[in-house]
Amino acid sequence: MITVLLVDDQRLVRAGLRMLIDDTADLTVVGEATDGIGAIRMYTELCPDLVIMDLRMPGMDGITATRHILASAPRAKVLVLTTFDDDEHLFPALAAGAAGYFVKDTEPAVLLDAIRRTVEGDLLFSPALLRRLLDRAIEAPQGAESVPVPADLTSRELDVLRLVVAGYGNQDIADRLHLGVSTVKTHIANLLDKTGTDNRIRLAVYAARFVGD
Repeated sequence: MITVLLVDDQRLVRAGLRMLIDDTADLTVVGEATDGIGAIRMYTELCPDLVIMDLRMPGMDGITATRHILASAPRAKVLVLTTFDDDEHLFPALAAGAAGYFVKDTEPAVLLDAIRRTVEGDLLFSPALLRRLLDRAIEAPQGAESVPVPADLTSRELDVLRLVVAGYGNQDIADRLHLGVSTVKTHIANLLDKTGTDNRIRLAVYAARFVGD
């Protein structure tokens, strides 16, 4: 059972999320907080598998709360769910350590899938946000330079890498390449090692400069 802490100052939003999550067999809400200070306290008390975090709240905001939670519990998983889809909110949330970023008009089934995949270790964003994130990360005033493809990447690792850049999660990659999820995780671990990156987003940003060339 995946345990979830809801953090949002709007009661109606929390009620809707609780109903959605508690009606799902493998997920359950273990607590609710209305601001960042409450989120930090309840995370310490409950140690949930995932925090669904709003960004703009009275008192301590969600970005500050995320930073505090990750500072004391580096393995914590925080999934941002907000009304804001602009860079002004996206990039500070990532810098604070958020493992994913979705807007509140996300389809319920997509959000439920994101909860599971985030707990499994994926870094998740809506496709539009991921594309903008990659474009912003690799752009430079004089144009981004290409980076060489590591010579020791296998053809299968390149297949996996292309799908990582496209924003697919482990299960989707496994389905598309007819592999086991554990095999995909092994390929991604190898890719992180060979490219010298430490998470999926940095791997995708790095690879976006050469995948498809």
